[in-house]
Amino acid sequence: MSVYENYVTQFGSFKKIDAFGYLDYLEGHPDEPRKHGKVVLVTADTPLKASRGEGKTTTTIALIDALRARGIDAAAVLRQPSMGITAAGSKGGASGGGKASLTHPELVDWGLCGEMAAIAAAQNLLVAFAEKAVDDERLDTIAVPRVSETPSRSLRRVRVDDGKNNIAERVVLTPTCELTQIVVLSRSMDEISNRVSNMVAGEKDGQPVRFGDFIDLWRITNILTEAVKPAYTETMQGSPVYVHCGPFANVSIGIPSLVSVEMACARHDVVVVEAGYGTDAGAQKWLDIAAREYGAQWPSAAIVVTRATTWRDDPTLRWRYPFHVHRLESLGIPAFPMINLWDGEDDQVLELRQQASHLKFREPIVGNLFRDGGDALVNQLDGFVAAVQNEGIPSVPGSHKGMDILEHVRWIADSAYGVPAERVVMRDGFSESLQDARALCAALGQDLNDYAVVAVKSPATMTDNDSAPEESRSVTLKKVEVHAGAGLVQVNLTSSLTTPMPKIV
Repeated sequence: MSVYENYVTQFGSFKKIDAFGYLDYLEGHPDEPRKHGKVVLVTADTPLKASRGEGKTTTTIALIDALRARGIDAAAVLRQPSMGITAAGSKGGASGGGKASLTHPELVDWGLCGEMAAIAAAQNLLVAFAEKAVDDERLDTIAVPRVSETPSRSLRRVRVDDGKNNIAERVVLTPTCELTQIVVLSRSMDEISNRVSNMVAGEKDGQPVRFGDFIDLWRITNILTEAVKPAYTETMQGSPVYVHCGPFANVSIGIPSLVSVEMACARHDVVVVEAGYGTDAGAQKWLDIAAREYGAQWPSAAIVVTRATTWRDDPTLRWRYPFHVHRLESLGIPAFPMINLWDGEDDQVLELRQQASHLKFREPIVGNLFRDGGDALVNQLDGFVAAVQNEGIPSVPGSHKGMDILEHVRWIADSAYGVPAERVVMRDGFSESLQDARALCAALGQDLNDYAVVAVKSPATMTDNDSAPEESRSVTLKKVEVHAGAGLVQVNLTSSLTTPMPKIV
C-alpha cells in the first residue's frame, strides 16, 4: 500500500483525503517519490448572463479524459458549488454534463462532499459566540455575518432586538464568507486556527475585538476536521477528480483550495484547475491572489472556454473574449481558445476557426463536449500538449503587498478589465468606507495595503457598462470590507449580491 493510501478514508459514497497530513509527510520525507505536476487553468469568457455558465466544468472533465487517452497522467481539481445556485436552479450544476460528467454528480451538485455545511456550522457558531459576547458586554457590535446555503432576500440585513440590545446583523451565502476564504487559503489546521483567531468579531468602545480574544478556537477547528479534506471522485471515463471549496468568483475567491491543487500536483503530471466564472473573475483571483500572494503555482497553460453564442451574439460585447485570451498570453500563459458547441452548431466550425485566425488566437479547440466528451478533444490537443510539456513552469510575478490599495484596484481594473486608472471612479461613500477600513487595520496593528485585494463584482460584466465604447468604459468603486483573518480586503466594484435569488422554472 502506498503512503498516500494512509491519508485516504471512505466518506459515504466517495473518499476524503487528509491533504494537510499527506503534504506534511512529503515535506518531512524529501526522498519519498512524488510528482511535480504542472497546473493548467480552465477559465472562460464573461457570460452574457450571470445565471449561465460557458462550460468550464464540462471542458475540464473532457480535457482530462482526453489527456489520459493520450497517455498523460492528468487529474482535475473542481470547486464544491453552492446549493444557493445549483439546487436553487439559478445556474447549472458543477459536475459537467452528458458524456463529460462525474460518476456521482449528486455528490458535488447537492453539497454532499460536506465542507460547505461544516463551514456554515462553524461560521454561525462564531456569530453565536459574538452574540453572547454582546450579552456579556464584551462587544457592542457584530461584524461577522451569519451564513446560509439557500438564499433569502429578507435575511440580507436584519436587526436582533432582545429588549436590551439592538444589534445589526446580516446573512450571506456560505461560499462568500470569510471562513470559506480561510479554508481555501490555509495549508494546515494551525494556520486555520490562527486565521480564525484574527477574524474581527465586532467592536467594543469603538475598538475591534478578535475572536481569539474571547473564545477557544478548538471549538471551531473541530467542526472543520472533515471540511478541510478534499473529496475524491472520478469522471465517467475513470479519470481522477478532486473537489474542494471555491464557488462565487465574483463575490469571493472562486478557486479550489490551495492544498487540493498542491496535493494533486504531488500525484499527477498535469493538474487541470477550474476557476470560477470568467477570466476577469476566477482566473484573475488564481493569478493575483492564489499565485502572486499565496505561492500557488503559476499556470503552464490555460483553456479559455466560450459558447459560440456568447462570443458572437452581441456585437457590443465581442471585445471581451479576445481581451481574455490576449491578456493571458501577455502574462506568458499559452492560452488556448475552447469553443463549446451546442446541438445544431456543428456547421459553424469553419467560420469559428476563421474568426479565431483573424483574431490571432492559437489554433482553437472546438467540440460538442456534452455530446462527445473527451473523444472530441483527443486529436486537437497537439499544440496544447506541446505547450504544457515543453515549456517550463513560469515564475510567479512579485507580490503587490504594500501597494496602496487604490493603486492596486486601479491596476486590477486596467489589467483584468481593460479600464485605465483615470476611469476608475469612486461612488459617494467609498472614501469614508476606505478610511474606516484603514482605521480598522491600524487598530489591529496592521496595514490595509498589505492585504490581498478581492474584487467583488457582477459575474456578467467587467465594467460599469461593457456595451459602452472602449474609450468611455469605467469601473466604479463602492465600498471596502476587511477580512482580517483571511488577510483579504474586499472592494465592491459593480453591482453584485451575496445572496442571489433562485431561478423560477
